[in-house]
Amino acid sequence: MTRPTWLVTGGAGFIGGNFVLKQIRERRARIVNLDALTYAGNLDTLAPVMDGPDHIFVHGSIGDRELVRQLLAEHRPQAIINFAAESHVDRSIDSPGDFIHTNVVGTFELLEAARGYWRELPAAEREAFRFLHVSTDEVYGSLGETSKFTEETPYRPNSPYSASKAGSDHLVRAYHHTYGLPTLTTNCSNNYGPYQFPEKLIPLMILNALEGKPLPVYGQGLNVRDWLYVEDHCCAIERVLAAGRPGEVYNIGGNNEKKNIEVVRTICRILDELHPEGAPHERLITFVADRPGHDLRYAIDASKIKRELGWSPRETFDSGIEKTVRWYLDNRDWCQRVCDGSYRRERLGVAV
Repeated sequence: MTRPTWLVTGGAGFIGGNFVLKQIRERRARIVNLDALTYAGNLDTLAPVMDGPDHIFVHGSIGDRELVRQLLAEHRPQAIINFAAESHVDRSIDSPGDFIHTNVVGTFELLEAARGYWRELPAAEREAFRFLHVSTDEVYGSLGETSKFTEETPYRPNSPYSASKAGSDHLVRAYHHTYGLPTLTTNCSNNYGPYQFPEKLIPLMILNALEGKPLPVYGQGLNVRDWLYVEDHCCAIERVLAAGRPGEVYNIGGNNEKKNIEVVRTICRILDELHPEGAPHERLITFVADRPGHDLRYAIDASKIKRELGWSPRETFDSGIEKTVRWYLDNRDWCQRVCDGSYRRERLGVAV
């Protein structure tokens, strides 16, 4: 059976990169990988597959409708999986315009290119085509001490980042209901695992601890997140792409609610065992002023995807976080090269 071709956007980022590596490693699909290579898009992540026959990398933006049209016409993919997004809340507070441009305007341009391509496909190919949009639980806002987000939870985004993702979600929904484009949307909880850019909580804590730097924790560290191991997320996306119903939304969660301070202390305990130099690492924890509009708690009800598609996460937080710490210990060269941009300069000859 001929493997499908998929256009993956944002496939040099954290979740997209893990997804691309998994598809090619398991020989599931031929990937056309479109990424703008902003600060968090790293070609180093893709080094194992960069020049392989099943991976075509294109440096460009989802906001470039003509480029996307050319890629669709040339490669004729059976699906588009949209990971491309600006995704860091703190950066969205400082520079909200970048988030509106990429997450709202970029998604619009991608949808327009996809709609034109899909409309001209032969009937059988039109029926099989899918546009899968990867989003976040942050669009739902903040929870109290009880309840969880379901697919029916009203949107109440509280940061420029989550508002921009909410806008992109609404566009995807509208393109299904207005034009019939066979879209799928996934809203996931906090991801962690290999290849995550070191600005996010877990890799930041690991790398700071290894260097003996302070471990900055907002407020008292009482904000709660549901943690999802990135490979579990990739498996869920595969299931939604294969069997999800067009027009539907699927929440993806890890069933691992943890306070931020619990996460940091767990990392410290693992490092005390695996990297005893500098132990006890908890002495580095430093509480800092909370960020504006910091949501208290997120929690995902993932019963729909389990009931309809048979997916549930394989990793517990304990197993996933140990794998993650070990990966960063074993790949400190990746972290260095990603942070200083050396691999990007070598491959593209661009300044960073």
